[in-house]
Amino acid sequence: MPYEILKMEAAEGIATVTISRPQALNALNSRFFQEMDNLIAEIGARDDIKVLIITGEGKAFAAGADIAEMVDKTRDQAAQFSKVGQRTFRSLELLAKPVIAAVNGFALGGGCELALACDFRIASAKAKFGQPEVNLGVIPGYAATQRLPRLIGLGNALFLLLTGEMIGAEDALRMGLVQKIVEPDELMPAALGLAKTIASKGPRAVKLVKQVTRQGFLMDFEAGCALESGMFGSLFENEGAEGMRAFLEKRAPQWKS
Repeated sequence: MPYEILKMEAAEGIATVTISRPQALNALNSRFFQEMDNLIAEIGARDDIKVLIITGEGKAFAAGADIAEMVDKTRDQAAQFSKVGQRTFRSLELLAKPVIAAVNGFALGGGCELALACDFRIASAKAKFGQPEVNLGVIPGYAATQRLPRLIGLGNALFLLLTGEMIGAEDALRMGLVQKIVEPDELMPAALGLAKTIASKGPRAVKLVKQVTRQGFLMDFEAGCALESGMFGSLFENEGAEGMRAFLEKRAPQWKS
């Protein structure tokens, strides 16, 4: 399926995906989820791509799910629409490669949920975040009720979910919703710089950091530590040995994909 909503560029091990429905503030519709599913599969299969950046075109990262598409859905149709988005964002979360959200503007409702499914978030100083679903008499459908409290704590999550309040980048940073704020014209250079830093590291180590951290977060502490030990040991059979030898020999490591 050709991409109509998503634009992808890949260079130097980094894929940049731009949501391109600026006339609708990049609202997420069924076509978006179909394209994102295909894109996640494509990126997952490409050895030349080490890191993924997601951003939006125009004034918005993504200003929510497409209300015009949702308004006439039945109860069962709405539940299915929710499950489609949840599956897509879970696939993004489970992608073996790091995913950076470069939030350029409005990240509201489903757009905020997309950002939550990324591994971390960099925000323009003009970015705005929120879960305004209660203003419409509904609740989030793409797992904000689950990811948000895990990310920023129960009190902060309930504050955003129950008030529907839109917050700026500084408040998002204070809550831990974003990890860095930059000026608007510095957003993509900053995101690319971080992506290049990550892409320069041991590729298997990067993959396992994401896997072990995300899995361990949902485990009890002892089980998470056991998972870490096993994965730590596994790296000594391949790139860990190369990385440590390179350090001792004062040279750059020669990573294998």
